[in-house]
Amino acid sequence: MALLPSADKQPPVADTKSKPESSSGDDAATVEVHSGSESEPRDATAEEMARFPHVADRLPFAVWAVIVAGAAERFTYFGLIAPWQNYMQNPRDSQGVPGALGLGQATASNIYNAFFLFSFLTPMAFALVADIWLGRYKTLLMGLVLYLLGCLALVTSSLPSSLDAGAGIGGLVAALILVGLGAGSVKATFFPLLGDQYVQQKPQLIRRRNGKVVIVDGERTLQLMYNLYYWFTNIASLSSIPVTFLEIRYHFWAAYLLATAALCLSIVLFLVWSTKLRKVPAQGNVLPDAVRVMVLAARSGFKLDHSKASYQAANYTSTHAARTVPWSDDFVDQIKSGLQACRVIFSLLVFYLCINQMYNNLVSQAGQMRLGAVPNDMIQAFSGVACIVLGPPIQALYELLARYKIGFGPVARISVAFLFLAAAMAYAAGVQTLIYAAGPCFDRPGACEASVPGAGKPGVAVPVATGNDVSVWVQMPVYVLIAVAEILGFVTAFEYAYNHAPADMKTVVQALAQLTAGLASALSMAISPAAQDPHLVVMYACLAGAMGLSLVLFWWRFRKYDTST
Repeated sequence: MALLPSADKQPPVADTKSKPESSSGDDAATVEVHSGSESEPRDATAEEMARFPHVADRLPFAVWAVIVAGAAERFTYFGLIAPWQNYMQNPRDSQGVPGALGLGQATASNIYNAFFLFSFLTPMAFALVADIWLGRYKTLLMGLVLYLLGCLALVTSSLPSSLDAGAGIGGLVAALILVGLGAGSVKATFFPLLGDQYVQQKPQLIRRRNGKVVIVDGERTLQLMYNLYYWFTNIASLSSIPVTFLEIRYHFWAAYLLATAALCLSIVLFLVWSTKLRKVPAQGNVLPDAVRVMVLAARSGFKLDHSKASYQAANYTSTHAARTVPWSDDFVDQIKSGLQACRVIFSLLVFYLCINQMYNNLVSQAGQMRLGAVPNDMIQAFSGVACIVLGPPIQALYELLARYKIGFGPVARISVAFLFLAAAMAYAAGVQTLIYAAGPCFDRPGACEASVPGAGKPGVAVPVATGNDVSVWVQMPVYVLIAVAEILGFVTAFEYAYNHAPADMKTVVQALAQLTAGLASALSMAISPAAQDPHLVVMYACLAGAMGLSLVLFWWRFRKYDTST
């Protein structure tokens, strides 16, 4: 979520068209430029980096191409998963909310979480393929083809004739496997591929045409790229709105067909713009060397510096000459940075666990309330709307803090994200309490005869089941709080993983980040027995408590990283 970083509220530096300014002075920087033109960039000094505002560079076409094609894939992803809970949970003759397979809430949530677990475990395999053999672009295309096959399986098996023939379950299983593989490929390769489209260099000092002197910063540019992609992702997530109306009016096959069409567009865009993209070739298998580095570090009391070539040469040349290592000191430093990123990313376990509730249990919670004309599985789309609306003020907050030199590093941003997500789960517990306190079915919403007006009465048309007497709009603040947590947490995590990963292992580190989400899905499956009435209040309260504890531990353990980055 983001806007373009503002060019900075710094006053312009005096024009230097007639006399260059000295970088050694207190008020100047050496930037020769003709009036009305932009200076040639040069490496900025430490003094200049501290003095002048840092801005993002201009984005090349390749960045926009990858963002747009990636957004089309996200349209597909959210268009598929939005109807899944209803598709799996409710029977075809369900009243009030649509359904197809009738598996029940607990089973549907388990399948949902199993899919998430699978799709977050598969990135590691695709990461190895990308980094060792095919490269990120070809691996991404391979995954998108599998993805498309899964979408087609879902469309055909959800047709009324297929459901009548009993093909619904088989088609769902095939789709879950193929889409899980395709999504795994995207999760492993997309973010590194996007980062590859901008070649980072040292911070550059440049005078703009308006006279302002700025530092063009590669890290700010990367942050902008990921923020823009997240902005487009949340626009794409609104696909959950049309697909929910399609599932009601035309049934689920129509919803899945729309999602499939968007994926076809994504594949076409990646192929058409292929020549415009920067494709980093596979770097070869550096994992054996990485493992050897960590083994040597473990033998030295887990001190990674002892694995460096310089340390090995200085301490083992006489008696252990064969221990000469094939890597450089810089490679060990990259491994150290990558491990630091992995420690931070793995700490998002409970964060992912709570985010997962938005796609299953919170959908079911909405179904227990008075919906009016709003489908229960459309409510989650308001998280995307909130992200789009809240992105600009949060970006403005970043700029305000930067102007006053108030640090708000990645660890601080993730910590605040934890706080908002804990508040979201606490609020969800409060909403569930309201539902159980209201009639007509109290702590068994939709499970009593009173929830079906006219049931059993002669002359009454097909009755429609209703939830307890609490408006679904009471649930809205949950999605606003989740949106803030996503803006602060997800973008920061992806940016942090790319920035700190070794150059030859960026896809692998990204896959490890996705593994955290997979473990969260496994935890979701473990707590699924609690995801049923009348235990939902306790479940949400425990999630809020776990998120709060994670916040305290995360800040205590990693706050020092903000001072060193």
